[in-house]
Amino acid sequence: MKTKITWLTLVLVFLAFNSVNAQQDEECMTNLSIFSEYAKAKNYDAAFEPWMKVRNKCPKLNLNIYSAGEDILEHKIDKSNGAEKVAFINDLKKLWEERAMHFANKTKKGEYGAKSCQLLYDNRELLNLTDEELYDCFDAAYKADPETFTNPKSLYTYFSLMVDLYDAGKKSAAELFNKYDDVTEKVETEVGNFSEDLNKLVAKEDAGTALTSKEERYKRYYESYLNAYDQISSSIDKKLGDRANCENLIPLYTKDFEANKNDAVWLQRAAGKMSEKECTDDPLFFKLVNAYHALSPSANSAYYLGILKDKEGKSNEAVKFYEQAISLETDNFKKAKLNEKIGDKLRKRGSYGSARSYYDKALQLNPSNGRPHLKIADMYNRSANDCGDNNFNKRAVFWLAAAEAEKAGRVDPTLKSSASQSAASYRAKAPQKSEIFSEDMSGKSISIGCWIGRTITVPKI
Repeated sequence: MKTKITWLTLVLVFLAFNSVNAQQDEECMTNLSIFSEYAKAKNYDAAFEPWMKVRNKCPKLNLNIYSAGEDILEHKIDKSNGAEKVAFINDLKKLWEERAMHFANKTKKGEYGAKSCQLLYDNRELLNLTDEELYDCFDAAYKADPETFTNPKSLYTYFSLMVDLYDAGKKSAAELFNKYDDVTEKVETEVGNFSEDLNKLVAKEDAGTALTSKEERYKRYYESYLNAYDQISSSIDKKLGDRANCENLIPLYTKDFEANKNDAVWLQRAAGKMSEKECTDDPLFFKLVNAYHALSPSANSAYYLGILKDKEGKSNEAVKFYEQAISLETDNFKKAKLNEKIGDKLRKRGSYGSARSYYDKALQLNPSNGRPHLKIADMYNRSANDCGDNNFNKRAVFWLAAAEAEKAGRVDPTLKSSASQSAASYRAKAPQKSEIFSEDMSGKSISIGCWIGRTITVPKI
């Protein structure tokens, strides 16, 4: 009899438990629907109470608890002050922790760690946080998952804090330069990723095929991120300033060379920094490059050897090393950068025809980078007086320069403004309508010789 009573009790408890759970689930579903509708309408104050009920009772019910919850708490933070604001800030941090607990596979550690640290940084005065505490927060998030630590603003904040700590004597020069390399390499990786995606859409448009509405949205998304990375790249270099000058780099790398001469990453970064900061005349650069190439022959080491040959005045040998660098590089984005760098060197040397061929290769590999177009336009501009056989034809070259500059703005979201200004300045120097009329050149073709070797069609009037 006791056994029967015990089993009956267990069955009743089980049924009661499931009944309570069903009621809770039903209540949660109702509140989920209510707060979701309020959140969609941006009525976050009305959404707050039903959202908190679902969050507390059914934290695993739906991801929207956390995505909409973020909007709700950010609204509360914006509309509050003092202790109340601090409480909402702490609750938003807690919400991201809860998301990681209940939806781990949809919560990227680097992304959400950076968001949490950025929240603290943006409210650092209210929270009375030191630069060291904030830097440690970003550093932990970066190290936990560098792959998803991609937010442009947070990458800049992370590096900016390092510079401030260096200036305060709390970080060494080696730590500063290493962090600069970490962040700039990360930015370059992300720019490469977004450029690769954007290039596919640019190629489709260039082939004359219209993008779908979804592709147009993706294009705007890629362009917005590339714009953001372009802005923080400039800000990172500006923040570093002349702290990474030859006077600082040479003694640091000289001191550390023996300890790191078998570390390919250290050698590559040291040689790269010295190349970037024009410290290549110092014997240390020769030492770094040769050690790096002996240890790990690569596109980078071959490129640096090319620089050394250029320094020796052996231009032909330099070009051979530059070509070797290109052949060793397997990543199209990096290969495009190498072609552009080589084009830059040849352009400065006045070898415009050869420079253009490298710029053209760079554009084939990375068509959404408009800088080579602007550099080609600049070479046309500088050659106008040398490549035409009469005054009209010489000035016609400026139409060619303008068209090239316009291409830069069309394919590269970071250059729209500067490309438009350049194109306008070139067109202003080209023959005007009255001259086209007086010379009877409307719609006619002009063959431009010398290194340019292009045909220009005069605008119709």
